Amino acid sequence: MTTAPDTAAEQPIPAWRPDTAGDAPGGVVHRQLRTELHHPTGAPLVVHLTGLGSARWEPTATRIADGVTLVEVTATDTVTVRAEWRVPCVGATAYWTPDTDASRWLPPSWTAPRTVSLALGAPVASLVGSHDRAVCTAAAGETTAPVRVGAGVVEESGEFTFTVERELAPDGPPLRLRIDLSGRHFATTLRDVTAWWAEGTDHPGVAPAARMPAYSTWYSLHQNVDAAAVERQASLAAAIGCTSVIVDDGWQTADRTRGYGHCGDWEPNPEAFPGPAAHVAEVHRLGLAHLLWYALPFIGRRNEAWDRFKGLTLREEPHLDAAVLDPRHPDVRAHLIDRVSRAVEEWGTDGVKLDFIDRFAVADPPPAPPGADHATVHDGVRRLLADLDARLRRTRPDVIVEHRQPYVSPGLWPYATMVRATDCPLSPAENRQRTVDCRLVAGPLAVHADMIMWNAAETPEAVAVHLVNALFSVPQISVDLGAQTPDQLAALGFWLGVFRRYADVLQLGALEPARPDLGYPLIRAHDGRTTVVARYAPLPVALPAPDDTEGPGTDGPRTLLVANADADPVLPLVADRPERALARVQDCRGEILSETVLDLVAGVNPVTVPTGGLLTLTREH
Repeated sequence: MTTAPDTAAEQPIPAWRPDTAGDAPGGVVHRQLRTELHHPTGAPLVVHLTGLGSARWEPTATRIADGVTLVEVTATDTVTVRAEWRVPCVGATAYWTPDTDASRWLPPSWTAPRTVSLALGAPVASLVGSHDRAVCTAAAGETTAPVRVGAGVVEESGEFTFTVERELAPDGPPLRLRIDLSGRHFATTLRDVTAWWAEGTDHPGVAPAARMPAYSTWYSLHQNVDAAAVERQASLAAAIGCTSVIVDDGWQTADRTRGYGHCGDWEPNPEAFPGPAAHVAEVHRLGLAHLLWYALPFIGRRNEAWDRFKGLTLREEPHLDAAVLDPRHPDVRAHLIDRVSRAVEEWGTDGVKLDFIDRFAVADPPPAPPGADHATVHDGVRRLLADLDARLRRTRPDVIVEHRQPYVSPGLWPYATMVRATDCPLSPAENRQRTVDCRLVAGPLAVHADMIMWNAAETPEAVAVHLVNALFSVPQISVDLGAQTPDQLAALGFWLGVFRRYADVLQLGALEPARPDLGYPLIRAHDGRTTVVARYAPLPVALPAPDDTEGPGTDGPRTLLVANADADPVLPLVADRPERALARVQDCRGEILSETVLDLVAGVNPVTVPTGGLLTLTREH
């Protein structure tokens, strides 16, 4: 059913409320749009719309599912439209967004809105309440052009307000808002948002290697990379279950002082990589795929390309000894596409790691330079990535392309294979939160953890904890594998085996992270036969009820895996009925500590699982 606006509320007023100052040639028009949604308190949800610059726009509201409404605003004139609605802030525990710096607190309503676009963020948020149920989950349908998204607690009323604002043009797409008051688990509502975004999107698929453990050179070698060092680590990585190696910054320069002054020409350092094709062939011989790093937007001052492109930049970044190239110009795009494509076409790599795409998201870009064929930066970025993807796939149809937080827009899905959590070295809890956040909005992409590293003196139990914190993503390992102790290697090999063996349920199963306000201390994923739970705090684990995993192919035994990343070895299993199950307990190295039949009682059943260990419970159907 579609709802029309309340025209009685429509009237021009002399000022833009509440953020934009200055004169508005077409005045400011307010309209109220009644929806069929109701708050838990019983009050109806009303969306307040304000148009700046014209009255020639019309809103509608259509219920698309129980508790879910689609708001659309179309315009026959150029206008800036701002939508605002409020929900009672009852039982709210966290405000979830895909931002990498989100703290999950409830911000005040006067907090500045965030601007998301193709190169930065995604237009979605969820106010989460008790039992991890969404009080309100909202998303915008525009995933390319900039959208201003705000939210916060209204101090005067105890409500929580959502705002979405963007410019509309007569020949452009409408403002589309998906508002979900269904009260389901917040992860379920976000999964529905990604399905909505995916409508009409054609994704080329994910190469199998992109879902298997990888080795990265960044934390282990930094810029001190050469062919011999990479091949040595690749050989060791293959032995423990990695299927790809990512050669990061340093391959293109002899400089070892960091910075990006040597980015832009993208020529291999002839001393470190005298024969890049032969080097890639050797990595292939070892059984691994090969990916090469590119800081795509940067043109460094110490490159020959600097003089050619220094007038075609969006901004300079002196502290990085580089500038950000302007993708609106065809010469810029042609240069970047030619440089990056060489890796696949000439050297035989399996893919590329495209870093720093978020640097294209300049708040106030300069006017388009002479010769530019796109008026907006986001259109230039999309054209660059689309043309690059088409070029790469001509040589390698299953090319692997890595993106990274915070550029997680669904508008980028067609041009990526995987998305990685942004840098958080030696921070397992942060890696856990960022990978889960990525999973919730990644759509068809494989989600990778930030590179996992640890101190050389770390215990095998702590190594296992690092890995378990990335359990619901693809791990990237970045330590000197030749310097690890046998126990460290045993822990690494055991958990990489778990990643590989249960990749389908860990990466593609239904994901249910608990308590975003506490950093997801318990995470659950499940498919028709297997449930995997990881606990990161001394919490009980409820056995899945029989109907939790019902579906095709669920006859026969069912498996529950519980990974213990907490220091407390006592794991309380909570059953809702008596039953018998086969229990196997392994330590952080994979050594079997016990195998026994448990007679579970209704209620709490304590089981001892050491830190970094794994409980495997096989239950009869």
